[in-house]
Amino acid sequence: MRRAFVFIPLAIFLALAVVFFTRIGGDHSVVPSALINKPAPQLALPALEGANTPALDPAAFKGNVTLVNIWASWCAPCRAEHPFLVRLAKDNRVRVVGVNYKDQPANALRFLVQLGNPFVAIGVDTAGRAAIEWGVYGVPETFLVGRDGSIRYKQVGPITAENYSRLLAEIEKALAN
Repeated sequence: MRRAFVFIPLAIFLALAVVFFTRIGGDHSVVPSALINKPAPQLALPALEGANTPALDPAAFKGNVTLVNIWASWCAPCRAEHPFLVRLAKDNRVRVVGVNYKDQPANALRFLVQLGNPFVAIGVDTAGRAAIEWGVYGVPETFLVGRDGSIRYKQVGPITAENYSRLLAEIEKALAN
């Protein structure tokens, strides 16, 4: 009887290890969000001084399909995904806007000068309050806002060659509505 009790903790440990390792191999960019199909946060954010780009005004979401990218100059994955944002910005059917997260303005400007500015508007979130309202886990994150002003899709982590086609499909769905 005592030997059976010795094996119970081992069996529990092995079961938990199997669950852990099967979950760790999944797609981390697909994280459920409580904000999907809910209105996008209505937070106006000040412009990034020197970027010659207007401030972020959530009223502009209505009637437009908008991609909202949360980024920072100190974020290496943000740098890696930036060419995809530049490519998306060439599609005039979609507005690409940025929320600069907890960044130094001079560093953010240097980032945009080096890599190009794909954003039609940039809001500065120095304290991280807007990111909390958007339900951001970390940077980068990208949200697709439909014409009705509700969040249609959330991309956790950088846009990559592997997930770019999924994002394009979500954009096409939003444009069709």
